[in-house]
Amino acid sequence: MSDGLDQPRLRLGPDPDEERREDVTEVEPELDVEPENEAEPEPEPEAEPEPAFEPDEDVPAEEDELPPLRSPEHASGELRIPDGYGVIEGQPSGSSRAVGIVVARFNGELTSELLTRALDELERAGVGREAVTVIPVPGAFELPLAAMALAKTRRYSCIVALGAVVRGETPHFEFVASEAASGLQLAGLETGVPVAFGVLTTDTEEQARERLDKGAEAARTALEMADVFSQLRAAAGSAQA
Repeated sequence: MSDGLDQPRLRLGPDPDEERREDVTEVEPELDVEPENEAEPEPEPEAEPEPAFEPDEDVPAEEDELPPLRSPEHASGELRIPDGYGVIEGQPSGSSRAVGIVVARFNGELTSELLTRALDELERAGVGREAVTVIPVPGAFELPLAAMALAKTRRYSCIVALGAVVRGETPHFEFVASEAASGLQLAGLETGVPVAFGVLTTDTEEQARERLDKGAEAARTALEMADVFSQLRAAAGSAQA
């Protein structure tokens, strides 16, 4: 009886060599070769231009749909003060008031008209000619110094400053206009005498001619502020008494 050495060996699983052969996958190299008979893509047809839109006559234009803009110069309406508060409001009254006017000779055609309208407004307010003193100065730059000198005399209830500065091609306009405005304000702050700003600062002469009523406006402003200061002094005096 044989010991079993001659009998064939039982195969319990796949041959390891076969497993290795199955795991290996042959990958064919990709050849970067264009096919000879491949047709080139046809160009896409150009899109036809869209017809221009022609709005109907009944459709309003875009600017017609927007609300009209208000003039950028001034806002409409007047100041409203609620009831129940004490109010001291000046009136442009010239009775028994002396007024000093400083006016620039530069751009004399414009400043002459400013002065005329300011004098006419003072006369309408009741200021007599004998109560008005006019001091001409070379230009708008000299207005603050003259206004300060008039205010320091304490003979005038208010000062009216008149001038015209028209923009040119140099920065001269900015310097003169700025110094005139700040200097006139300083004259009023340091002396306590109202100084009205009647200086035109415009880009062109035509714009200045359209604003010549600034002379009358400055006169009214000066008288109104003088009346306010008078009422304040009277109120302070009665409070101390």
